[in-house]
Amino acid sequence: MYLNCHSFHSLRYGTLSVEELVQKAKSLGIKELVLTDINTVTAVYEFKDECEKAGIRPIAGMEVRKENRLLYIAVAREFSGIGEVNRMMTAHNCDGQELSEKAPDFENVSVIYPLENIPAVLKDNEYIGIREEELNLLIRPELEKQIGRMVILQPVTFSSQKEYNLHLILRAIDNNTLLSMLSEQDICRKSEYLRPEGEVNSAFQYHPEIIENTKKLLSACSFEFEFGKVRNRQCYTRSKASDLKMLRKLAYLGLERRYGLNHKEAQERVDRELKVIDNLNFCSYFLITWDIIRYSNRMGLMHVGRGSGANSIVSYCLGITDICPLELDLYFERFLNLNRNSPPDFDIDWSWQHRDTILEYIFDRYGKEHVAFCGTNVQFKYKSILREVGKVFGLPKEELDGLANNSPYTHDLNSVVKHVHRYGAMMEKFPNQRSMHACGILISEEPITNFTALEMPPKGFPIAQFDMDTAEDIGLEKFDILSQRGLGTINDTVELIKKTRGITVDIRDTTLSKNEAKANEYLAAGNTIGCFYIESPAMRGLLRRLKCEDYRILVAASSIIRPGVAQSGMMREYIFRHNHPDRFEYFHPVFEENLKETYGIMVYQEDVIKIAQYFGGLDLADGDILRRAMSGKERSIKKLQEVKANFFAKCKERGHSEALTTEAFRQIESFAGYSFCKAHSASYAVESYQSLYLKVYYPLEFMVSVINNQGGFYRTEVYIHEARMSGANIQAPCVNESDFLTTLKNKDIYLGFMLLQGVETKTAHRIAEERERNGKYRSLQDFIRRVPAGTETVQTLIFIGAFRFTGKPKNELLVEARIIFTNFRPENRGLMLIEEPLQQYRLPELKRAPFEDAFDEIEIIGFPVSCSPFDLLQTEYRGSVFVKDLPLYHKRQVKMLAYLISRKHVPTRKGAMYFGTWIDANGEYFDTAHFPDSLKEYDFRGGGCYLLLGTVEIDYHFPTVTIHKMAKMPMIPDPRYAYDLEMQYDVHKRIREDVSMTSRMPYPQAQEINMPRQKFKR
Repeated sequence: MYLNCHSFHSLRYGTLSVEELVQKAKSLGIKELVLTDINTVTAVYEFKDECEKAGIRPIAGMEVRKENRLLYIAVAREFSGIGEVNRMMTAHNCDGQELSEKAPDFENVSVIYPLENIPAVLKDNEYIGIREEELNLLIRPELEKQIGRMVILQPVTFSSQKEYNLHLILRAIDNNTLLSMLSEQDICRKSEYLRPEGEVNSAFQYHPEIIENTKKLLSACSFEFEFGKVRNRQCYTRSKASDLKMLRKLAYLGLERRYGLNHKEAQERVDRELKVIDNLNFCSYFLITWDIIRYSNRMGLMHVGRGSGANSIVSYCLGITDICPLELDLYFERFLNLNRNSPPDFDIDWSWQHRDTILEYIFDRYGKEHVAFCGTNVQFKYKSILREVGKVFGLPKEELDGLANNSPYTHDLNSVVKHVHRYGAMMEKFPNQRSMHACGILISEEPITNFTALEMPPKGFPIAQFDMDTAEDIGLEKFDILSQRGLGTINDTVELIKKTRGITVDIRDTTLSKNEAKANEYLAAGNTIGCFYIESPAMRGLLRRLKCEDYRILVAASSIIRPGVAQSGMMREYIFRHNHPDRFEYFHPVFEENLKETYGIMVYQEDVIKIAQYFGGLDLADGDILRRAMSGKERSIKKLQEVKANFFAKCKERGHSEALTTEAFRQIESFAGYSFCKAHSASYAVESYQSLYLKVYYPLEFMVSVINNQGGFYRTEVYIHEARMSGANIQAPCVNESDFLTTLKNKDIYLGFMLLQGVETKTAHRIAEERERNGKYRSLQDFIRRVPAGTETVQTLIFIGAFRFTGKPKNELLVEARIIFTNFRPENRGLMLIEEPLQQYRLPELKRAPFEDAFDEIEIIGFPVSCSPFDLLQTEYRGSVFVKDLPLYHKRQVKMLAYLISRKHVPTRKGAMYFGTWIDANGEYFDTAHFPDSLKEYDFRGGGCYLLLGTVEIDYHFPTVTIHKMAKMPMIPDPRYAYDLEMQYDVHKRIREDVSMTSRMPYPQAQEINMPRQKFKR
């Protein structure tokens, strides 16, 4: 009887999750349900699964609405009917086709029209839905004669009064209006609740024909669907056999290229992997990925294959990844094994500049009917819930800000705020809108609209209406096509080196930048700013504590820096054992045999699997449960408990005592949710080394590329400082030398126009384009006549010094610009054959103070270029101790003057603390620790220079200054406002700092880790 049920996937309309809808139906004894969410089939697969677990027969469909007006309800008679509805909705979403008032000619779909939209003639598959409250209308002759085509329409949107109120709130949010302003057309009827089937039939007892029609319609419908069947493109070639033949051929060609002839171990590994890949029908998956990489290489684009796919030697031979599994002892079974019941995926990165090129190829090559981005459901979040719910209750902006930004315990609990809390809590985990998965691409064998309707976001690539979990459930494996700025930096550096030096660097040759002596020196010293993944203060500190001087240690560092490993306390333990290998014993011989590389600590996911397999005797099926439990998405103690009993039983068979087994499993439980895939770390380490190699040997080209790719962890100012420390002469933008991007000319780095606030992107490009076409600008007048720039843009360029080639002071140029704009007509731009000379004026000498340029630069780009921040201090004092001296001051107090770069918030049991990163007057970096007691009296006061007093602590080669006192040092007043006291310190507020906030539990103390450093004695 329930032909029209909504879940909360009817966005900002339905109030029930799929699980709640099914469970409430089960409690009422309902035996069949039709899920018809508004303009979507997002939830039909979850609905089928939940219904079958509850003993309810599921039927799927869609409620079709146009501008919030119900047109009809489409109910699929069989699974192919869902595809028909999907294609209609896809044509509307992606191609702009109007939704017709009447349903198209469906073949396997029944259509139910509301009374408000009955067509003149009903087709054989079309019905009229009649609600209980509409039965009295059947006395009308035109309706009475249609009773034979009528069915019961008992929509379900809520199940209680509280949920009805929530529906009203959702509708007000959707309409961006107050609750009191909602109209009847905006909301559902009060009868749209779930009630026993007997009640519904009783209401229609005098119209048995309508009841019978409804039962016949339902009995004619089914939802047959096989979960777990692979629905990706089945073959790359014409058949699975030829796929395997092609894959084997490509793998052997790559085997020879990577390992040379007669490498027995590599060949055996290739053969073993090919057998598993073929048995699991993943040949096409590998070949499609290879094809995408082949296209990328042909286009000259650089990629990085990472994730668990890097465990495969076949993917290494195909060129998908650049990590040798033999060198690092990587488990193929971590990626793919015969016991694995969930599909694998490759994670492949391209430069952020080139990703769309790859996406266009995939959509064109494999057909837009078969390719789509995975969708994702963006949920209502805490702050947005309070704001949205508060807004529909009419709260003013100030109160909304207070609700969103303050702890709920501090809220003024008046009656309205109580309502906001009550209904806001109900909305947690409600989907708010559908969006695009960041990287997941689906390539299907059948048209993808057989399974989902598609939507077209502004990005221009269609997206499925379900998320990656549903895609996996129904057998669609995603291809992760990602982008990052680090690869853009590497690409641009290589191109710039060729342009400036005529040198071709084959950066894809991973032997070039792996374990190179000078690069290793930089690595051990933490001199890695600008380098992918290894430039943050925490990572640079870790590299110095480890004295990291080779690739393998970097791979481990890339894993243990992850928040989970650090939070488990294992980072500290790893640092201790690395520096003191003679001061601990291995917990058990199996740990020494399998984890010697990581000092008996389970740093990687593969380590956990090794211990489970070799210590506990678990097979790969149980190992796969561990693998899924270790993934962030599916981390679940429950999954670990599934293998616990088997682990204890197998350990007993092996003669391990219960105490020994208990401790071993405790360590597995502790590390499983935190550890990182080793292949992932290795992939990161390769890219990190590539960046580092370029930084070491081509520092100016590298830093220019970092700036143009919009940096990484730090703000642009830091990378400009790094370039200056590498010998560059930093030049402010110049209309005759600069481009939109920052450029390198010998040792001069000209900052790009993209850094200028107040200069439009289009204008910035035109400056360089016009100069390329018609030569350098001869004067300010020449520039204004050639480039369509307004008064404010020209003024900004003057202030930043972009016309310094004229030799005229800024004051004079400003006056000149005013005169030119007074007489110049924009419509004459470019028409003058002979430039008219500017009328000469004799101006009084306009003097400028020494640091006026620096304050212009701070105002326009946020930091000084023509001088150091230290030069702008009122004091000439530069500190008593400098960074180079810190190793001599262990446990001693120092006074330092430093410029603040960044600070990171760290929660502790005593309150918030910060780790700071600074540069001294010599430009060298150092780090500080600010504990809660010190911060109470000596807190940060924004960006700028500070006088610091603290104690030096040398922690495994890495000096940190624990701050006791600090004070922000005053800068000189802005000389541009010598006669305006109110403005003299205004621009100082633009001096920036980078602040990283965290919201996690405090890290455990060393004694809480309880990681034994002695061999187990019992």
